[in-house]
Amino acid sequence: MQEKITNEKLSIRRIFTALLLLMAVYGSAQTYEFENGTRTNNADIQNCDSCSGKIVGNLGGNSSVSVNVTVASTGWYNLQLFYCTGDPRTIRLTAGSANAIAIPCDPSGGWSTAASKNLSVYLNSGTTTLLWDNPNSWAPNLDKFVLSPINSSNLQTISFGNNSIVYNLGTKTYSIKFNGNTVIANASAYANSDQQYVSNNFGTAVYTSESFTDNIGSGTKHIFTLSGNYSLGMQQIFYTYSNKNYLAVQVVLTGNGSNCYKMSPLTSYEVTPNFGSGDTRALFVPYDNDAWIRYNANPLNSSDFTASEVTSIYNNTNRKGLAIGSVEHTKWKTGITVNGGGASSAYVSVIAGWTKKEVTRDTRGHGWVNVGQTSCPSPKIIISANDDWRVGLEEFAQANAVMQPKYIFDWTAPKPIGWNSWGAMQTSINLTKAKSVVDFFHDDCPAFKTEDNTLFIDLDSYWDNMSDAELAQFVTYAKSKGFKAGIYWAPFVDWGKYNRQVEGSSYQYNQCWTMVNGNPFELDGAYAMDPTSPGTKARIRYFINRFKTAGFEMVKIDFLTHASIEADSFVNYQIHTGMEAYQEGMKYLIDEINGTMLVQAAISPNLSTGPFVHVRRIACDAYASISDTDYTLNSTTYGWWQNQIYDYLDADHVVFGNASLGENRARLLSSVVTGTVTSGDDFSVAGAWKTKAQTLLQNNDVLNTARNEMHFLPADGNTGYNAANIFSATKDNVTYIAVFNYTNATTNNTINLSRLGLSSGNYNVKELFSGTTSTIQSALSVQLPQADAALYAIYDTSTLSAPNYNWAIASTNYIFPNPASNAFRIKFENPVNSESTVSVYDTGGKVLLKKTIFVEDEISSEIPINGLAKGVYMVKVSTAGKATKNFKFVKQ
Repeated sequence: MQEKITNEKLSIRRIFTALLLLMAVYGSAQTYEFENGTRTNNADIQNCDSCSGKIVGNLGGNSSVSVNVTVASTGWYNLQLFYCTGDPRTIRLTAGSANAIAIPCDPSGGWSTAASKNLSVYLNSGTTTLLWDNPNSWAPNLDKFVLSPINSSNLQTISFGNNSIVYNLGTKTYSIKFNGNTVIANASAYANSDQQYVSNNFGTAVYTSESFTDNIGSGTKHIFTLSGNYSLGMQQIFYTYSNKNYLAVQVVLTGNGSNCYKMSPLTSYEVTPNFGSGDTRALFVPYDNDAWIRYNANPLNSSDFTASEVTSIYNNTNRKGLAIGSVEHTKWKTGITVNGGGASSAYVSVIAGWTKKEVTRDTRGHGWVNVGQTSCPSPKIIISANDDWRVGLEEFAQANAVMQPKYIFDWTAPKPIGWNSWGAMQTSINLTKAKSVVDFFHDDCPAFKTEDNTLFIDLDSYWDNMSDAELAQFVTYAKSKGFKAGIYWAPFVDWGKYNRQVEGSSYQYNQCWTMVNGNPFELDGAYAMDPTSPGTKARIRYFINRFKTAGFEMVKIDFLTHASIEADSFVNYQIHTGMEAYQEGMKYLIDEINGTMLVQAAISPNLSTGPFVHVRRIACDAYASISDTDYTLNSTTYGWWQNQIYDYLDADHVVFGNASLGENRARLLSSVVTGTVTSGDDFSVAGAWKTKAQTLLQNNDVLNTARNEMHFLPADGNTGYNAANIFSATKDNVTYIAVFNYTNATTNNTINLSRLGLSSGNYNVKELFSGTTSTIQSALSVQLPQADAALYAIYDTSTLSAPNYNWAIASTNYIFPNPASNAFRIKFENPVNSESTVSVYDTGGKVLLKKTIFVEDEISSEIPINGLAKGVYMVKVSTAGKATKNFKFVKQ
């Protein structure tokens, strides 16, 4: 009996011991060495003195390592990964059948020096294979990983609309759900000050909430206050708006000495938007429009970039999208890192305090923010999920516009249209040539005007070929013809790059240069000037006063990126970042302009320029070739949403030159699609561009489209580094469709109208360059020759009515040029495709010239009048099936 009892006790003891062992395995940390895993192809085991044992190296491409893990319960687990790498590399983790997770690894200090990072992984109970690879590139060497269960019992759920934030008070991480789907999982925050403060490592988190109102709207501010384990505190803040489907996140470091140079309110290894099948993309957004930089819609699974201020992850097939971006740009430069783990998942980190030479143009790190203060907040970051990624980016832009409202005066005049000298005239500006351009538009191309019957004639760089007296003469002459004169200036650069006295001041240039790493900062061949320097400001006052005295009504400001550079220091010692300096310099410039000029920005930061100008150039230095049009429209395809921030966007000068008619159509249409039209040829000298301008820049239907206050959207966002070929806009129940062919071969497009938001039914169609009309039902078929473009108006009424502008030229028949010296042409109100008889009479009614011409479209060929004496003549034009038209003209 005693033996039986003893055996029972032993059995119970063995069971208890086994349970303790199981609890040790399943309920606490488990360590897995990678050298014990299963390797493929070239993956090998290497020595590592600083590691726990061996390491697995030569990972990447088709070489991987997999490790089986066993857990008792389904749920989230913390995974601490130990790795070695001498340069930035990424490893990808796939847990069973789950989406792959991309894990960017910063340099650890060497190939056998270990570092670690923490992430969260969701595991099912039992055994799961963890596959570690990187099919796109080389991966770091791997030492080990440690798994430990996450206590999920301490969750704070915050609902807004059909969405929610789930904050884990234990791990200090959060997840975001849109319409019930977890889009962002286990996101953490960090701040770099005297050390790196990481939300996960704080001891405790306490939740409070309060009402708030900002420029976007009102709602609830949800605050998680973190303390313990650090000398400073942290707050993770979430802003939910009562009337918005999106939220904003922010991190704040608190306490004496809490100034920062780098912060992240959102870093997550598991951004899984749940878009379904289709073509999923992630958008690289540049910081500015310098150096022919382009947007890039990368396939998500191969994405590895940091976008400036905003990105969108979206499915081009069904258009669902996730937008993440900063809406505050007064102190920080912000980057959004996206590293694709697969077709439907990504690592995303929002980094306030990001610089990169190829993107932000900086050659040193970001400056410190809130020096000497007791708290340091990151910018607010908007996160939104939408059924249409394009709507998400426009919502983001609208939030930017209200969060940083206009500092410049409101533009209430119609959309500006004009000419700029840099397109072709460039360095050869003089008074005679400038006045000749005015004459060309007034006499030879009179329909090319704004809605309020004017043009902006803008002298670009090298305007200083002219004296101040000549500049004033030019302004007066332009006004006498009904036009407005514009001028160009780069307020924050020194092209001279040698020491001398600053114009309008007693300062020397070397007192004003922006110093970086002990030397003047040079970009684009010019030294940057410190925007906070009194010498820089005196120079601004001097030049702006010259422009105002001459009477200029428009100024194009250029090379503004120079004003935003991170510097060793600034003359204003209270400023420490490039964005703070930019704000001070731009405010001073706009104060000096004082509401007297239309202000256009050329090379400039995308978002921080919004409060200070009316027009921003979407891309810079594009000319007549179809490749230039593709470059310009790449920026329009993926950056069109900036039209919600600026009054207008501009596609740079429209240069026709000696390019083909198709390339000319495409170049003009690129400007119509982007926003404003700025002609760029040298109309002071003879050339093919004059005839092309007289045709293309006087097409009523195209110009009416250009003058309209409407915004074109790209039909698709799957073109990567290039431009979309279809854009559409709707105004007054008319849908306008712009179609481009950037190739050297004929293209055929079948455009599904439902993709453009049109319902099924019969529609009338007019191609606006040719005037050709037709009818369609569910699709528009477009065949385009090489390097060409077309613009269609689709409507369901019997006629396409033209806007009723306040001036007559665009909707009537007329002769131009008038007066004429050698020849004139006839502009018809509507397209003509037949023979016409042109008769010229003297004032006594005698026929002096009679000519039969065949007219195609709205503008006739030239009618030579060399043989006529100077004087006044009458012209009668008889067109088959049309009423007779009578004109009067003057022979010079």
